[in-house]
Parts: sequence; structure tokens; C-alpha cells
Amino acid sequence: MRVTDRTTDTSVVVIGAGQAGLSVAYYLRRLGLDPGNDFVVLDRGPGTGGAWQHRWEALRLGFAHRVNDLPGMDELGLSFSTADRQLPARDVVADYYARYEEHYALQVVRPATVTSVTQGLDDFAVTFRGEHGERTVTTEVVVNATGTWGSPFVPWYPGMREFRGRHVHTVDYVSAEEFRDQDVVVVGGGTSAIGFLLELEGVARGITWVARRPVEYLDDRELDIEAGVNAVALQDAAAREGRALPSIVSTTGVPRSRRIQGAIERGYLQVVPVFDEVTPDGVRWSNGAFRPADAIIWATGFRPELRHLAPLKLREKAGGITVGQGASWRNQRVFFAGYGPTASTIGANRAGRTIARQVIATLSGLREEPPPA
Repeated sequence: MRVTDRTTDTSVVVIGAGQAGLSVAYYLRRLGLDPGNDFVVLDRGPGTGGAWQHRWEALRLGFAHRVNDLPGMDELGLSFSTADRQLPARDVVADYYARYEEHYALQVVRPATVTSVTQGLDDFAVTFRGEHGERTVTTEVVVNATGTWGSPFVPWYPGMREFRGRHVHTVDYVSAEEFRDQDVVVVGGGTSAIGFLLELEGVARGITWVARRPVEYLDDRELDIEAGVNAVALQDAAAREGRALPSIVSTTGVPRSRRIQGAIERGYLQVVPVFDEVTPDGVRWSNGAFRPADAIIWATGFRPELRHLAPLKLREKAGGITVGQGASWRNQRVFFAGYGPTASTIGANRAGRTIARQVIATLSGLREEPPPA
């Protein structure tokens, strides 16, 4: 295959430089494509690290689900399993990713916020905003690896607009000090919610933890293999059927780290069913119970960030995008890395290799000369 035989600016555009996007880029390079020429990686973040660069300062690698090493990271002598767990996770990930991008000369373009992807007769036009204003690059194949951080989800409850306190989603959380001597309600049953609770202990005046379902703690300190396999299967089924993707934590549970176990043993992590309404001064349940609140922290997760793909009309009536083996079933030249079963915490690296091979096969098919008449 000669990638130079094209009429577009580049052959492949990878949108996103988190774990999924960098994994695809690594394998595209290994398969012979030239970074910055044959394929281009666009990333909206101001720096390296994907969504991790936006995490709160107190988060450490030892608390959250394990961060998987990128493919080929061992060549740099780096591994997250041996990283300094005293440093903020966002700093460690940003540093390792920066070294990785430099080592493999991936030439990631940032900041580059993709605003739309449109399709012409033989190509895609990817429009993005950057330091020099709005630009458009044409390509034959699109790999979407935007993840979910840019699309936070907050469920609706009656009275939310009348609340006189602060609504704070995970993406807005900076530190526990913001809530010193305040009454705080934390909503959510995952590791982020528990992390906030542990940081708020001894800082906030009053803390109430609510979740839609009972929290299941895993005996292992990290996501076990069986739980991971089940999560992948459920995500894959939803993606293949074009349904909205289920929450990962709802199908895996929360790893029981030493810090979490200690909080459980001293009776601190007490979760109650979610409230029924938000009042101007707090939250209320249908039985009349009331808890005051100066702030509600919504650790309620995210949705896939897909707004820029709206012109391609890939979304199904069931609420999701039909994806099988990393490829859109509505458009075989659009691939998804970090979506559904290829979400970064449960298989982005393996998916990177698979998607890269499919991209090469797709490009080869586009280069094939038609048979003589």
C-alpha cells in the first residue's frame, strides 16, 4: 500500500490523545504510517495526559483503577506499576505521556478542539479550533478517541434549579478545601465519589453520601479479571446494538484499597438511597427526611463525547452508536477507540492494535485499482 496515493491532506485523523488515541497512533506507526504526514493526532487538551491532566490534585495512582501502560512504554523504561504514588496522578500520567509522544515522534497537534466531522464524496473534513483559529484537514479515515471527560452527566431531580448552593461535577472538583465547614452531599457509587468522601472527612462540616444502588466492594484492590470480562461483554453488547452504554462501575464494583477498607471498618462509608428532590437549602426524601447542603457533588459519571460527529448521523434511535470490532456499522471508515468495550480502563491497548490493522486494511482497499473493463 502506498499511503502517498491520496488526494486528502492525510490518510488518517485520530481525534484524542488519551490512552486509546495514543495506542492507535503507536500501532499505526508500527504498521508503516508516518506520524504528522500519513496520520495526524488532534488533541484538545492544553498538555499531555488525556483526561488525567484535568483530575484533581489529591488523586493518586494507588487509589483509582490501575492505569494501564501504553504499548511500547517498556522501551522507555517506564511503567505505571512502579510510578511514584506520592505524586499527583495527573502529573505522573502527563509526564509519562509526554515522554512517550516524544520518543515515538507522534507529533500530536494541541490544543485542537474538533468541532465537526463532515463527509464528502471521497473524504472527511475534520474542522478544529486551535492557536491559529479554525482549520480543516481532509482525511480518508477517522478514528474517534475522545473518551468521555468532555461530556459530564448529571441526572435531573426536581428542584435542582432552585438550589441556592453549588452544583459541582467531578470535572469541576479541585480540592476538599473548597468545602471546608460546609454541609456537602456526594452523589455516586464509584471510586470518584468515595475519593471525594475520604478527602472531605475532617474538612466538611457535614457529609451525606447517596447512591442509586448499593455499593459493591471488590475483595481485590484492583479491578479483577472476571469483573473486567463481564464489563467488556456488557459494553460490547450495548455498542453492537446501538444502545446507550452502561456504567462501568455498575457492572464491576469498587476495588477495596487499604484506604477504603480502613474507612469501611471505622464506619465512615455509609451510603443511603438517593434523595427524591433538591430543595433550596438541601435534599429531601419522600419519607420527609432532610439533609442540609451548601454543595452537591455529582460524581455521576460521563457520556461518550460525540457531538462533533453529529453531521455523520451515526447515532441510533436507541441512544447510542452501533459499533462492532471498533468500527461504526453505519460508516465503515469511522472507527471508535475508547468506546464501549474499548474504554481506556478495560482494553484500549488491545483495541489499538485491532483498530490500526483495520485502518490499514481500509486504506489498502481504497488504494486498490478497479479491474479493467
